[in-house]
Amino acid sequence: MELENQFRYLVGGYYGVSLMDDYPLKEFVLKDIDNYIRDFIEINPIENFDYKREAEIIKDNVSERVKLQDALLVLQKMNGPMDLVLMIKSRLKKK
Repeated sequence: MELENQFRYLVGGYYGVSLMDDYPLKEFVLKDIDNYIRDFIEINPIENFDYKREAEIIKDNVSERVKLQDALLVLQKMNGPMDLVLMIKSRLKKK
């Protein structure tokens, strides 16, 4: 997977988790994902790539369903909380 696409799904996952208002520990998970994204950028710098602009595009133009699917990928990669994964899967089934 290209680095740009990895960055996009990480950011999409961040915004997917941010949609889960029912999850009481959402802020802690978001902080972990934020740190993961920052580490990813530091380890894998991409030349001529505007990270902030790309993140804004994802935030504004990617559907809620795709963000939630990205969140599942990110949480799996990070060994995220299983109860949050189950909540996201339940929400996706309703879509």
